[in-house]
Amino acid sequence: MAKFIFVTGGVVSGLGKGISAAAIGQLLKRHGYKVASIKFDPYLNVDPGTMSPYQHGEVFVTEDGAETDLDLGHYERFIDEPISRLSSVSSGQIYEEVIKKERAGTYLGATIQVIPHITDAIKARLDKIEKHTHADLVIVEVGGTVGDIESLPFLEAIRQFRRDRGYHDTFYIHTTLVPFIRSTGEFKTKPTQHSLKELRSLGISADALLLRSEAPLDAELKEKIALLGDIDSHGVYFAEDVDTIYRIILRFHEQHITHHILKHLQLNLTHCDVSPWQQLVDFMTSDQPKITIGLIGKYIDLKDAYLSIEEALIHAGFALGVHLDVRYIDAEKVNQHTVNDYLNAVHGVLIPGGFGERATEGKIQAIRFAREKQIPFLGICFGMQLAVVEYARHVLGLKGAHSTELDPKTPHPVIDLQRGRDQKENLGGTLRLGSSKIHVEPNTLLASLYKASQIQERHRHRYEVNPHYHEAFQKHGQFMFSGWDETRSLVEVIELNQHPFFIAAQYHPEFLSRPLKARPLFLGFVNAAKNRL
Repeated sequence: MAKFIFVTGGVVSGLGKGISAAAIGQLLKRHGYKVASIKFDPYLNVDPGTMSPYQHGEVFVTEDGAETDLDLGHYERFIDEPISRLSSVSSGQIYEEVIKKERAGTYLGATIQVIPHITDAIKARLDKIEKHTHADLVIVEVGGTVGDIESLPFLEAIRQFRRDRGYHDTFYIHTTLVPFIRSTGEFKTKPTQHSLKELRSLGISADALLLRSEAPLDAELKEKIALLGDIDSHGVYFAEDVDTIYRIILRFHEQHITHHILKHLQLNLTHCDVSPWQQLVDFMTSDQPKITIGLIGKYIDLKDAYLSIEEALIHAGFALGVHLDVRYIDAEKVNQHTVNDYLNAVHGVLIPGGFGERATEGKIQAIRFAREKQIPFLGICFGMQLAVVEYARHVLGLKGAHSTELDPKTPHPVIDLQRGRDQKENLGGTLRLGSSKIHVEPNTLLASLYKASQIQERHRHRYEVNPHYHEAFQKHGQFMFSGWDETRSLVEVIELNQHPFFIAAQYHPEFLSRPLKARPLFLGFVNAAKNRL
């Protein structure tokens, strides 16, 4: 049977519980244990698939096609274990499941209540991921903040879980903020004390405490918090702001947090080698050549909207010995008069995924600039579709060419709804989602990057290159369809063969990028940009 580590948060949201949970997971994996992860999200949405990036950052897609919270991306990048839809649980899913059972008569006329029906459904999800993954350790992040009404059923469920499983099979980690008051020059511990008190009032006593702060804390504060928070001082750990999120792994290792966890869970304390992560952090904080990538998007005020893409670029930079300066450019401000000002100094242009008409023309202008000025270009998902539109308009001469998603009356629908889909279908969960096999055409840029005739990548889209226009594009010698789905009818990758580096994919390569294992498309793109130094 697995043992469970629960990570909760207090004082404020946005403390980085997901990064902390992922870092602890990586350390436990390096101790030789099989680690699984799961996120409890208190919101009533079934999943974040239809939520604005401004609400919740990017949507991370799993192998089996679940649209999940960005924290699951942290789990995969840090722990390097594939996750499934079982790892993403929202209040919406739980309530939907219980109500469906009630309508079906499963509860035999009982009055349905939060306790025990909702809490039992939550605990059943923990049982399910344990059986599915066969993990030694399951790390459970409880979203939200202790004291929020939305998260109460989840906190009650994890309280009950210790009663069900036992003291030495469960471990509670609480993350809090220790704010710095600039006017007095002091760190204040009172919010942490109150947060621990609130947690205890719900029947949960923390076994370990992560203290988030903007600067390192001293040992005296640690002892004070341990005393007033009724927690062993050996279970209090510092989690100050760091120069790179991957340093968190090293900071927790230095403080021997896994020693405390494994001792409590009565598991063997084995060797833990973090040297690969030390090398990564040393590189990221050293002086290296720097290249600038222009990322043209419409959610640039919230960088979490493109989190996996930026991380994938950084991973490629590490592999190639360069630092990345990702310059976020508002696509709404890019036009034929301003495009040179924005992109003339960049070493590469990237158009990420997205939906909707807003800022589309600015992205098309950026693609044209990269194509004509021979600047390395990478398009992802929507970025690939707009690259097709740009080429159709300005090279093939198809005036007014567009996607029917953006212009249903376009005279040249070079991008259209995938065959077999209904325009009136629900938005949630109806995209082409998850991992699919891709056929790679030989003697192409794609083939040289992947060095394989078949690859597998994750998808999240509803539209495709219109098959009625395939011939028109293929007739043009410079343009090439270099990747196809398994039926050889849906275009997965396009590229230009008379350009230093111009490639665009319908899939999302960023979801499979890892800090120590960069993905081929990003390696090729960053290397081409590096060649412009």
